[in-house]
Amino acid sequence: MTELTNHQLRLIARPTGAPSAEHFEATEEPARVPEDGELLLETVYASIDPAMRVWMNEDPGYVPPIPLGAVMRGGGIARVLQSRDEAFEVGDVVAARPGWQSHPTLPASEATKLDLGLGTIEDWAGPIGTTGLTAYFGIREVGAIQPGETVLVSGAAGAVGQMVGQIAKIEGCTVVGIAGGPEKCARLTEDLGFDAAIDYKAVDHLEAAIAGACPNGVDVFFDNVGGETLDAALANLRLKGRAVICGRISQTAAEELYGVKNLGVLIGKRARVEGFIVSDYADEFPEARRWISQRLREGELKQALHVVDGLERAPEALAMLFEGKNTGKLVVRVTDA
Repeated sequence: MTELTNHQLRLIARPTGAPSAEHFEATEEPARVPEDGELLLETVYASIDPAMRVWMNEDPGYVPPIPLGAVMRGGGIARVLQSRDEAFEVGDVVAARPGWQSHPTLPASEATKLDLGLGTIEDWAGPIGTTGLTAYFGIREVGAIQPGETVLVSGAAGAVGQMVGQIAKIEGCTVVGIAGGPEKCARLTEDLGFDAAIDYKAVDHLEAAIAGACPNGVDVFFDNVGGETLDAALANLRLKGRAVICGRISQTAAEELYGVKNLGVLIGKRARVEGFIVSDYADEFPEARRWISQRLREGELKQALHVVDGLERAPEALAMLFEGKNTGKLVVRVTDA
């Protein structure tokens, strides 16, 4: 095999606000020949997720920080070019954490061979992948939705949010999404089956807008945004309401954090707020993926994939998350699928 060059993007500075290209450095080196138990991979899609901004902090909290000078951490979909593990063959497609590099060499134990019978590579980058699983377990297990309930979703046009709303509809719920801009809101109601959508950029008082869209209150609020949006939703919870905390994109890169004021309503409403990490449900991933795959085939579920071409544009793509410029699951295409 002709010697391959591994193109990389390394973290060289910790941002205080939104990330940008100045926080990274492009490097390259020969791709490393795998040793026993390793795989040489070719990255196809690099996943772009809000948590990546947290990992850039000096103290992320629940995971170790990315060391300065290290390749930017991140999940993705890759193709096996060389294998020194009997469980993998050349040409296999895997999910792994290749990070921001074109040809990483990783332990085979850190890769999962994908069943392309469940969906395409793009399906695995999107709805069958981590974002779909996050939506599935977040709304079904943590949110414990029941038919007839009203579900409110923030960041509803994003990767997780659009899946949450569709799953809730399949389970017989009334679903209202919060998104930014008329195009995103139209997609929620016209393409994804949401019952209503609130354009937070076009309303003066979000709490009142939620009350208007959910006149009987909110049984389950699935939050991807945090801050003022969380406050407005808490005020509209029904008795025994649940707020599922999946993300807080409005606060992740904020230089000054918003203090939530409406936690007191949880007392009288006997409501709860609960966060979760999708990896807690790892043992149940195969069953969830089969459920999602079947509904994809039946046309009950779909997820837009927002593709940015070129590894060098990964910093730009990450910044897009915090500017609300993405629609659907955001990925960087490193090589052709």
